[in-house]
Amino acid sequence: MSEAPGGVGRAQSFLAFDFGAKRTGVASGNTVTRSATPLKTIATEKADVRFAAIEKLIREYQPDALVVGVPRHPDGAPHDNTHRAQRFARQLHGRFRLPVHEVDERYTSTEAEAGGARDLDAASAALILEQFLRQA
Repeated sequence: MSEAPGGVGRAQSFLAFDFGAKRTGVASGNTVTRSATPLKTIATEKADVRFAAIEKLIREYQPDALVVGVPRHPDGAPHDNTHRAQRFARQLHGRFRLPVHEVDERYTSTEAEAGGARDLDAASAALILEQFLRQA
């Protein structure tokens, strides 16, 4: 996995994911606006269904790279979901051969809920992507 994109160049677009075992939020964004838009939540526990939905979104949006939120305990220590999200990031890279960036996603769900989001998972994915874009 890699860090935020460096250097000056052409605009880049991204799809971001707030991974969960039952629901995965998705957002899109780019380096021009440095903002993200919540797209949808993929609600399934079946990996093949999840990846088929992601493949459809990748074909539609043609992102340059993908961003995955990686949860941690408040003190930064990893937990079970940390490892699941990192595995998901590796699977995305292996399946779609796009660069995958990992972002610390502590508190994004809380922030999305406080902001009144109707789709918390997709809104969390947008917050993850905006955090990544601020670092780019």
